[in-house]
Parts: sequence; structure tokens; C-alpha cells
Amino acid sequence: MRDTFQGDARITEINSELASKQGVVSSKVLSVAMDTTTRASWETGVLPHLNDIPLTLVGKGEQNAVKIKLAIESADKCDVFLLEEPENHLSHGNLGRLVSHLADRCQGRQLIVSTHSSFVLNKLGIDHVLMFNGQKAVTLDHLPPDTKSYFQRLPGHDTLRMILADRSILVEGPSDELIVQMAFKQKHGKLPLEAGVEVISVGTSFKRFLDIAVLLNLDVDVVRDNDGKAAEKEALFADHAGGPRIHINIDADDAAPTLEPQLIKANGLAKMNTMLGKAFATSADLLAYCTANKTDCALALYDHPDALVIPGYIRNAVR
Repeated sequence: MRDTFQGDARITEINSELASKQGVVSSKVLSVAMDTTTRASWETGVLPHLNDIPLTLVGKGEQNAVKIKLAIESADKCDVFLLEEPENHLSHGNLGRLVSHLADRCQGRQLIVSTHSSFVLNKLGIDHVLMFNGQKAVTLDHLPPDTKSYFQRLPGHDTLRMILADRSILVEGPSDELIVQMAFKQKHGKLPLEAGVEVISVGTSFKRFLDIAVLLNLDVDVVRDNDGKAAEKEALFADHAGGPRIHINIDADDAAPTLEPQLIKANGLAKMNTMLGKAFATSADLLAYCTANKTDCALALYDHPDALVIPGYIRNAVR
């Protein structure tokens, strides 16, 4: 039976039809064949195969993706699909393909997805998210249209990290993130994540994240450079500042426009030279070096055993 199974006209017909679905269910060729592993019994011997490999022996992520796609393709009369964590066992690229397939093939049908992935959340529509706090459901349907479009176009943003955290600190870049992490550890004796606090680098997209924070009443701190225009930067957050759970932290000293001059002002030339292992004669030379090597300097400060004097606007955020 095993030898003649594949040559049976009925099996050939089935496999021809399955092969015609290549690209719909999987990029590989789906077929039905006998399981030829020694432990298999004839009662369970018929298995789906992908490129002649039994489905049970391909990766878990691909197994799940194929099962999801088969369910959608074979359930013509089903109008509602419940899908739990489609991101499981999938690489980022394969998850992108699966999510695009879901968005395309489930049009006109209701798709309810549970997920821990910001990619899935943003790609399928952040305005369709339902958040449950044990009492009621909260939606993000009232986000400004430009904010919805922003997160859908840039699905890598870590929106779920902020939504699910006890508290979030939003910073501009990796060097700011390292110094905030260091400040938090110096004050509380542990890293932010160990206390349920997310430190998220958002570039200059603070207001997009704050739109979500306002809607969901999230506890969020913003740590931002003043760029030599402190009053102007403060004004950018006028629509979001003043709430009980959103805190804007911008230093008022225009002479120290970014993180590096702020650190030099707080610690002094001698201490910064010691922590960075340098011997600059002037603060100007030190600032030029730090500005040209932002992340390397932040890493050196983070790894140094001495305590760093934290600028006030960052100290305010690690409350």
C-alpha cells in the first residue's frame, strides 16, 4: 500500500489540486503522502507533506501557518475566525507574510486575534485593538487618523510594550535609553524592566505614542533634548502635558541642548574623563568626542563601576 499509494489516480488528483494552491496556503508544494517513518502505523499513515517532508517534521511555525491558512481556505461558510497568537515560532519575515495573508484573505469576515506582537497589532490595524482591564473593553478607535496611519505604515514600533507596561519612559535614541536605564538602576537597585517599567526609544515620534497613552490613561514619562529651544520643545507637548499620568521632562538650559552637554554639566570634566578613560584638556574637546561617539560613550558610562551624576530632567523620569 505504501509503495502504490502515490501512484493511485485519486491521490494524484488530490495532489494536483493541492499543488495548484501553491502560494495560497504555503510557498512550498503541499501534498498528501504516506508517513514512511518506522514508528508510523497504517491507521495514521496519511499525512500532509510540504516539499515531500511530512508536515509533522517541518518547523512548528510553518505547521501553524499552514493550518491557519487551510482553515481559512476550507471554511467558506465561516464568518468569524478566532486566532490565538499567530506569531508563535515564526521568524519576523514569515510572520509578515502570514499577517499579510490574513489581512488579504479574511476581508469581509471577522477575525479576532490575541497577540503579544506589536507587529501583528500595528499591521492588522491599531484602531481595531480591544484592551480588557477586568472591568470593560477599551478601544483605540478614537486615535487621530494620522497616528493610525503612522503605526500601520511603520509596524516595527513597540506599541504593545508601552500598552502592557506598568509604566513607560519614552526617549529619543539608544544613548538616552542607556543613561535612563543606568539612572533607574542607581536609584532603585534594579533595571526598569525588572520593575515593570519599559524604556522605549521612539526617535522624535513622542506625540504618536502619547496619543495612545491619553486614550488608555497610561503612565508615561517623556525624556527629550531641548535642542537649544527649551520653551519651543515644551510647547510641542501642550496638548498632552498636565495630565495626571503623562510627564514631560525637558531641561530648561538652552546652553546644554542634548544629552552629552547635560552629562558634562552634571559631572564635570575630570569625572567624565575618568569614566570614559580619556584625558581631554577642555570641556569643548570632551563634548566634541562625546557628540561624535554617542552610543560608545553611553556604553562606557553604563559599564563603569562609579556612580554617574544624573541630569535633573532624567532623574525626574526615574521616579
